[in-house]
Amino acid sequence: MQTDKIFYSLFQAFPSIFFAIIGETNINPSTYEFVSVQLKETAFRIDGVFKPVNETPEEPLYFVEVQFQLDSKFYRRFFAEIFLYLRQNPSVNFWRAVVIYPQRIIEPDDQQPYRLILDSLQVQRIYLDELGRASQDSLQLAIVKLIITGEATAIDQGRQLIIQARQELTDEANRKQIVELIETILLYKFANLSREEVAAMLGIDDEFKKTRMYESIKQDGLEEGRQEGLQAGRLQAKLEAIPRLLALGLSVEQVANALDLTVEQVQQVVGN
Repeated sequence: MQTDKIFYSLFQAFPSIFFAIIGETNINPSTYEFVSVQLKETAFRIDGVFKPVNETPEEPLYFVEVQFQLDSKFYRRFFAEIFLYLRQNPSVNFWRAVVIYPQRIIEPDDQQPYRLILDSLQVQRIYLDELGRASQDSLQLAIVKLIITGEATAIDQGRQLIIQARQELTDEANRKQIVELIETILLYKFANLSREEVAAMLGIDDEFKKTRMYESIKQDGLEEGRQEGLQAGRLQAKLEAIPRLLALGLSVEQVANALDLTVEQVQQVVGN
């Protein structure tokens, strides 16, 4: 699962999620833009930088790294990138660095050269499995925790987050975007399932069809529904998905609705 891309998508769409993770809930996210930076004349690229629109002591620049793979030389690369950026951008005076790990065991042992800075307020290390109570009270942090939730409980957790989003978010556009992010996280987690199956498991098949993601699928020729001239291969794929969805506890009618099949078609597969 490409967790760094998921995080950067989250930060791009909802900058407030980042500030919730680091506990800076008083910062106005609209005063920042999230960008990736190519350092000149090097092979370094910093994928995550929160740049304040107007730099002040209260609004520092944030270097953000999502590290889900063990890399023994990670800190040597990370701080080399930061200090090279500072050299190439002398206007930056106030900065902080944030590293997001799934758990402490992923953090490399090669820390001694950077011990003083790692122990300072300049650097913050986040361990997602230690967010604890905060992730239960915050929808944004709970979505982040979904990334490291085990497959056995991820779907149920996703359903609960969608219910929570519908209850807490009054803006329809934000609500749809949150649903889309949850669905995207689960698509990465369950790579063997189609978008239609994930949407059906989450109970958002109708809402899913109203999102930009579904419109994109339509444009790519993968839209749902029984169309004239439906290719035999696509129909076969839907029929093969029926046993998996039934095994997850969906009724015949729910499966038929999720896959845009008739109840008779679903029953025929069950009967066989």
